[in-house]
Amino acid sequence: MIYFFLLLAGVAVLLVSVYNGLIKLKNSAEQAWSDIDTQLKKRYDLVPNLVETVKGYAKHESQTFENVTKARTAAMGAQNFKDKAQAENMLSETLKSIFALAENYPDLKANQNFLELQKTLTDIENSIQPAREKYNEAVRALNTKMEVFPNNLIAGPFGFKKRDFFDIKEEERENPKVSFTDKPKEEEPKEKPKEEPKKEETPAPTEPATPETKPEESAEESSDSGDSDGSDD
Repeated sequence: MIYFFLLLAGVAVLLVSVYNGLIKLKNSAEQAWSDIDTQLKKRYDLVPNLVETVKGYAKHESQTFENVTKARTAAMGAQNFKDKAQAENMLSETLKSIFALAENYPDLKANQNFLELQKTLTDIENSIQPAREKYNEAVRALNTKMEVFPNNLIAGPFGFKKRDFFDIKEEERENPKVSFTDKPKEEEPKEKPKEEPKKEETPAPTEPATPETKPEESAEESSDSGDSDGSDD
């Protein structure tokens, strides 16, 4: 009889331990999701202001604005994590198209309200990513805890269910960024002026040097002419 009560006590302790462990992991996952949801709601609130700002400069881009509005509505109305992830991916994609319009409208690129909205959106995206990673880690821990024995025998009867991960497509992990400054045009390298071939200078013809009369020869000629004169006398 004693062994029976000891067995019951052991089972009760096991149940309490497993149940408390699952509750702790479930609460962690829910808290992590709450952090994501807070950031997503901030993004939902930002979208209408962003659309109205861009409309002031690009009214004829109605299809882009309509796509953004539809994506926002779908994201807000998603009922499960799979649909939520897909809707958020679509919203991120349409927001990229909104910011891409700025490249065609210099006045919009310089609008202070637009710049502030872009910065706010970037801050929100930077907050969503770590919150998403934290949530997925909590979900992974909860799901693993529910799969191992004997937890798998206890989780189901007590209403614990596996949760879905909140994943985004690989190409969506980069925040939408737009350059708001015009890139300076690269100066084209100036062509070096072609050097004209140097003309070879023809040396000027040199005149033949006139032979100089030596002083000695002049003296001899003078003496000869003197002797000749004397003899004639």
